[in-house]
Amino acid sequence: MFKTLGTLGSILFSYGLLLLANGLFGSLLGVRTQVEGFSANLTGLVVAAYFSGLLLGGLYAAQVVTRVGHIRSFAAFASLMSASALMHPLYVDGYAWMGFRLVAGFCMAGMIMVTESWLNETASNKTRGKILSIYMITNYFAAGCGNFLLTAGDPSEFELFSLASIIFSLSLVPVLLTRASAPAPAHAERMHVWQLYRIAPLGVVGVFCCGLVNASINGLGSVFATNSGFDSQQLATFMAVMVMSGLILQWPIGILSDRIGRGPLLVYIPLIVALAAVWQIYAEGYQALLLGAGFLGAFVFTLYSLSAATANDRVTSNQRVQVAGALLITYGAGAIIGPIVASQFMSLLGPRGLFFYIVLIEIVLCSFSIITRKQRVGSPDKRKPYVVLPSSQATSNQLYVSAHEENPDTVTLADDGDPVEWKAPDKDE
Repeated sequence: MFKTLGTLGSILFSYGLLLLANGLFGSLLGVRTQVEGFSANLTGLVVAAYFSGLLLGGLYAAQVVTRVGHIRSFAAFASLMSASALMHPLYVDGYAWMGFRLVAGFCMAGMIMVTESWLNETASNKTRGKILSIYMITNYFAAGCGNFLLTAGDPSEFELFSLASIIFSLSLVPVLLTRASAPAPAHAERMHVWQLYRIAPLGVVGVFCCGLVNASINGLGSVFATNSGFDSQQLATFMAVMVMSGLILQWPIGILSDRIGRGPLLVYIPLIVALAAVWQIYAEGYQALLLGAGFLGAFVFTLYSLSAATANDRVTSNQRVQVAGALLITYGAGAIIGPIVASQFMSLLGPRGLFFYIVLIEIVLCSFSIITRKQRVGSPDKRKPYVVLPSSQATSNQLYVSAHEENPDTVTLADDGDPVEWKAPDKDE
């Protein structure tokens, strides 16, 4: 585990810098739109353009990765991201900003794809939950810290845009100087979401629900706080607690998922999130809402890594980039739809309509997880006859890959010289 993390240190550091700059830029852009007097509709379109770019990146960025490799792709995407950040203060126009955010979303999708496929290629099924939990800890910690950089300058000036661009550029350095071997580009066609759904339905639905909920929290959480009467300091604290609490349980949930499986956790955690959202609906007072925000964020932001690990458990190693792309498409679709639907709940039910919406989505995910688990328990056993294979002739990973390519459902292995009947991991059971 720690040896694996040593080889992944460079890509995680680069990704952390990337999210640090992106966290700063997201908050900066929201403040700057108000300084420039953009209407609410135009601001919403600027935000939606980013997620549209994220969706397009999930569709087409994999072609760049498979053509030139992980490291060169990351460098190209980071460079474009840095340039797009500097374009905003040069051309202060809502529609121009939509174009810049579209490019930024595409680049972010490409860098997420590079990072996640690299991590999943290096991890095994036994360590994938822990590796992705560290990835998500990096994600939320860096993004949360990025918000605090907003105090380093005046949002109405250009300095903060330059700071974001500098950090985007610095994210190139660790990846370009890494001594670790990047995964070989997989020359394969893009995996359609429906194709991945047939392989790992719970993983796809889980990621889609994460897009519906996470984008709504990030985009409309501040709207809830403003309409609830929070002052600027309370609003900043409320959002920081909700986002940064997402890193608290990533590691323990990752370890637990490697031990008991992803499926059970994808039943119980959505239920816990729904209960936390119910608390937010009825809680009174700033302290109670702040407590609920921390509790909700701690659990809701673990669902993406769980869902992604569920999908990656059921595919072969040469499909990692394609799977990452399909998951980005799924998440992007949810992220575009989610804030639009959640805003309608808020219009009908008031600011706390956001949490009514979260309750609904989490109940749907919990119900789907239960149905999926029951279907898998009732499916016939397709294991091959028992065969003893000595581990001294080949590593367990070599045996797994060889047999998995022949039949992705079943294989029999021996571990440490002892005869063991082994079934391809089904973490949904």
